[in-house]
Amino acid sequence: MSLSLVTPVGEIATQHPLATRVFARHGIDFCCGGGKPLSEACESTGADAQKIIEELEKEIQGSPKDETRWDEAPLESLIEHILTTYHEPLKEELPRIGQMMEKVHRVHGDKDIALFDELLKVVGQVKFDMENHLPKEEQVLFPAILNKMRHMLGGPISVMEAEHEELGEMLRRIRELTNNYVAPEGACNTWIALWAALEKLESDTHEHIHLENNILHKRAFNG
Repeated sequence: MSLSLVTPVGEIATQHPLATRVFARHGIDFCCGGGKPLSEACESTGADAQKIIEELEKEIQGSPKDETRWDEAPLESLIEHILTTYHEPLKEELPRIGQMMEKVHRVHGDKDIALFDELLKVVGQVKFDMENHLPKEEQVLFPAILNKMRHMLGGPISVMEAEHEELGEMLRRIRELTNNYVAPEGACNTWIALWAALEKLESDTHEHIHLENNILHKRAFNG
């Protein structure tokens, strides 16, 4: 695949998995915004599209030969990968993030009441939404895909992608509220750990949504 300014970023990420590293470095949305051409995605973040292509080519050239292409792997393997790499860890990580957020809000909330109140609210909403979203995929969408029930997929996929979009917006707001996850000088260990956990949650969720929106959902109708 030759890289082009008109190639959708989700397609680049699908065919060259390590390209997501470049997109993540520059804040380019390759999951919910995977349908945008590279030029438009770069313009929205102020990135130099030609330099992004150069970075992508360098990253792609260093890709291992045995790198997994999830657009070519069996659907069963892709779903199992999503479950073990993202769903299962989230069931432990989301409560941990919630506990740290409550502690940091309680101890440090008076330093900036408006900011910490909003952060507590948004993080709590992310936790609530994700904990309700995962079972819908596990109990409804994934079984329908594995059982090739194509006539039942349109509605659930539309709902899941709408929820992915809402989640992406909340994660963007968390990044803004945390100053790009840079903890201030003198922040306690829990505060620093919370910022790190939120940053990893955002990064992992982008990869997670990319696998579902740009690969799994598109392949589901083809078996």
